[in-house]
Amino acid sequence: MGQGQQEKVATSLAGAVSEEISASLAPVDAELERRYPGDPGTRQPVHTVYVPGDAFAADTIRSWGDKALAALDEHAPDAASFARVLGLADDLAEPVHTRVRAKLEREPIEDLRVDFEDGYHGKDEDEDAARAARLIAEAYATGTAAPYMGIRMKCMEAAVRDRGIRTLDIFLTGLLEHGGLPDGLVLTLPKVTYPEQVTAMVRLLEAFEKARGLEPGRIGFEIQIETSQSILATDGTATVARMIQAAEGRATGLHYGTFDYSACLGVSAAYQASDHPAADHAKAVMQVAAAGTGVRVSDGSTNVLPVGPTEKVHDAWRLHYGLTRRALSRAYYQGWDMHPGHIPTRYAAVFAFYREGFEQAAARLARYAGHVDGDVMDEPATAKALSGYLLRGLDCGALDVAEVARATGLTRADLEGFAAPRRGDLTASAQ
Repeated sequence: MGQGQQEKVATSLAGAVSEEISASLAPVDAELERRYPGDPGTRQPVHTVYVPGDAFAADTIRSWGDKALAALDEHAPDAASFARVLGLADDLAEPVHTRVRAKLEREPIEDLRVDFEDGYHGKDEDEDAARAARLIAEAYATGTAAPYMGIRMKCMEAAVRDRGIRTLDIFLTGLLEHGGLPDGLVLTLPKVTYPEQVTAMVRLLEAFEKARGLEPGRIGFEIQIETSQSILATDGTATVARMIQAAEGRATGLHYGTFDYSACLGVSAAYQASDHPAADHAKAVMQVAAAGTGVRVSDGSTNVLPVGPTEKVHDAWRLHYGLTRRALSRAYYQGWDMHPGHIPTRYAAVFAFYREGFEQAAARLARYAGHVDGDVMDEPATAKALSGYLLRGLDCGALDVAEVARATGLTRADLEGFAAPRRGDLTASAQ
């Protein structure tokens, strides 16, 4: 065979066979694209802070940061003492403590939900909803807002349905009157039991968008999972999967409600916690149902508050830190925080998680990107997970852009490319 000539490869099937198969699978291809678009590639906050609608004020975010800093100053004034409480390794003590303090000064809350459901005890919900809209709009206008902010309305059950719809209408209308809907707007629909309640929320948002001339689909919402029926329907199907589809692309998250869900199953109050087996089961179902859909899963909260004498604060911190680390290892990258004293251990757990695995993740991704063999053979799906890990670390402040670039030789755009491959790229690259 002459130079430059290629050997002819023999095949047995006519080209029409491939064309016929592709034609038969075209509806499946379209369904995969519709139902499983993949992660949106946007920042996911590490927590959601709930503040009652009657208590929310213009200085709430800064106040939470100041109270969290005061708790650190009182109960763990330096890196060594904070590390001892949480069991941090010596090499993590200083960087974690430094970054936690910086975070509390710069961005103490990543996601704030003004609560008009269980935590609300106000006397004039109309007034409080309008005030929440005005204050949130002002915060975004002045640059003092959390990256994500919104409200938790009342649920779609008959007893409170009209009140919840009115509160949402007042809040969204107020935002438009004060400058428009912010990019970081997040709404939470609680106590969802049937997919039809999700459909009702979709119809409600469609009606609002049409009434105000907004782009269809502009407003999304989170679905709060707080009942056993939201996990398993009477016919044995996973209700939460049907809820995601009922949202028609508007669902942004599934949030686990620790205490309502536990109580629904009859778990005694002393044992209601995010690491109870019942909680693990519910979140595992949520996680599988949401995988690939672009809907993110959030863990719940702990009701053990870090208040009182130092010994009690340290006990509560250790509990919260351990639960947060446990959730992170199970790929629940978000949770709820109910008290300013939880914020230091939230960030300590998140920062330690990303800094502990940083060097190994960076080295593996660098080898993969450079096609260099190592002691672990990584595939495209693993590269996606490694880059997602580094991006989450960057977004929350656990890692710096410069140190990631030095360790990987990659830009943020490179990381985003690995983290969000097009459908089919993973399979094609692995062949």
